[in-house]
Amino acid sequence: MRTVIVTNPPRADLAQVGTLADYGVATVHEALGRSGLLGPHLRPIQDGARIGGTAVTVLCWPGDNLMIHAAIEQCQPGDVLVVTTTSPCSDGLFGELFATALQHRGVRGLVTGTGVRDVTDLRAMNFPVWSAAVSAQGTVKATAGSVNVPIVLGGQTIHPGDAILADDDGVMVVPRSHIDRALRSSQARIEKEQASREAFRNGQLGLDRYNLRSRLTELGVEYVTAEDYRS
Repeated sequence: MRTVIVTNPPRADLAQVGTLADYGVATVHEALGRSGLLGPHLRPIQDGARIGGTAVTVLCWPGDNLMIHAAIEQCQPGDVLVVTTTSPCSDGLFGELFATALQHRGVRGLVTGTGVRDVTDLRAMNFPVWSAAVSAQGTVKATAGSVNVPIVLGGQTIHPGDAILADDDGVMVVPRSHIDRALRSSQARIEKEQASREAFRNGQLGLDRYNLRSRLTELGVEYVTAEDYRS
């Protein structure tokens, strides 16, 4: 593994990323053909946070947060720090002191496949975090890793500068090259959902709106009375 710190990689446009964040993870994920989700194991330590930013990626060794220290220098306003390790690790690699330094640099939040600690302080600071674990277990600062290289988290490859969206529904990545398509598809989905919402408010059933009655028939589903079912 090459241990490098890549400086100033290209980043997605923050205004576009912000628009995607407003749509929400569930909408953008569906709009992109149900792709990009980092999985249900990454959960927020707070309720109601919704962020979108550009990825600064960090590859650490298990139980070692040296490269998070190195990554902070590479962060700029609008970034989201994304951390993973070379093998599974639930130790608390990140806490309140790191968050203080990142807030100073305008970083919007943290996504990590490891553990975090100082969660009460992080909530009080309004620093959004999505992590795979909460753990008081400490770390060392002894092993070289990398910053701003492609990493894999939750089965998804994340490149530095990609869009990271996170809210109560989870975390997803939108590659820089897919931003325009994500915006178009998400807006179309919002409009479609609004039309369905109005139809449901007026009493229409999903069975009819989505033409699902024929699907039930194709699958052999029968309507029977309670009396016939008991017999």
